Amino acid sequence: MSLAAPRIPPFAPPRRTLMGPGPSDVPQRVLDAMARPTIGHLDPAFQAMMEELKTLLRYAFQTGNALTFPVSGPGSVGMEMCFVNLVEPGDQVIVCVNGVFGGRMLENVRRCGGVPVAVEDPWGRAVDPAKVEDAFRAHPDARLLAFVHAETSTGAQSDAAALAAIARRHGALTIMDCVTSLGGTPVLIDAWGIDAAYSGSQKCLSCTPGLSPVTFSERAIERVKARKAPAQSWFMDLNLVLGYWSGEGRRTYHHTAPINPLYGLHEALRILAEEGIENAWVRHRTLHQALRRGFERLGLDFVVPEAERLPQLNAVRVPAGTDDAGARARLLNEFNLEIGAGLGAYAGQVWRIGLMGHACSAQNVSCCLDALGRVLGRSE
Repeated sequence: MSLAAPRIPPFAPPRRTLMGPGPSDVPQRVLDAMARPTIGHLDPAFQAMMEELKTLLRYAFQTGNALTFPVSGPGSVGMEMCFVNLVEPGDQVIVCVNGVFGGRMLENVRRCGGVPVAVEDPWGRAVDPAKVEDAFRAHPDARLLAFVHAETSTGAQSDAAALAAIARRHGALTIMDCVTSLGGTPVLIDAWGIDAAYSGSQKCLSCTPGLSPVTFSERAIERVKARKAPAQSWFMDLNLVLGYWSGEGRRTYHHTAPINPLYGLHEALRILAEEGIENAWVRHRTLHQALRRGFERLGLDFVVPEAERLPQLNAVRVPAGTDDAGARARLLNEFNLEIGAGLGAYAGQVWRIGLMGHACSAQNVSCCLDALGRVLGRSE
């Protein structure tokens, strides 16, 4: 006897203002694009769109790298793709850890059989280039430097150009996490000399979660092709993925790509190109300053020193005597406003307030400051 069919109504999500650490608000244009008819992932029309996606991503990354494409999976899959392809057993890898996501890089090195060399900085601070220089001097055989450009757990931004220059001087490749920075603050892959970088579709690019833009330099591709053993992941082996995403015309089947989400990313990147990436950076910086002034009026203290702050991810300390979870619940239930809790060492101590992509607007700044003021009893 079969089970009775469940009677479940259509899901109707509430309309929120998303100002947490991601996902960010998605423009209607992107949602509409994702509702377009599904076609095959080897359809010539879809392949033409893939080429446009690669061009748009090169613009976002500010790179001429041929191998620039969106991985079918969230930023964590993009991270793993970089590590499983570039780290071989026994490789020494210098990993900068100044928050949760640097710690995840460290774990990736271990799982790939590499030998991690941790360079640790306090949470809420940028990576110290002098410590990285010292680590290379102490470990001259290190083949890679891995660091988080924009640490989502703290809101700290590190000097990627300085870190990449140190790696080059020591003959090492670089892996950079720019999940929270791409589209919101300068990411200059070619100018900085970054060899591999990964991001996410759901933050400053204002698409839905589930895709991870990546880019690899020629030096990185040479390292992948020279591996002594295949990458430990079949799905993320670049030597296999290359047959699907590289070049124009005939492609080799690798997996069924997430067709409609890729429509959405294509549209989100078109929106970024229409605004102009430099203008997007200025918008994030300008509205961050407006949010900062409002936080100061409310008596909220930033975690990160001003010179090291991300404009799009603002970490502030939970005021003394305030119920962290209770305040966030009130913001959600009474104002339809989502902000983020602290992670790891910052759990219960910090709020992470995003100002990312489409959500980075003067209207959202006013909404956030008004709602916070009411919840904290500090309205002007």
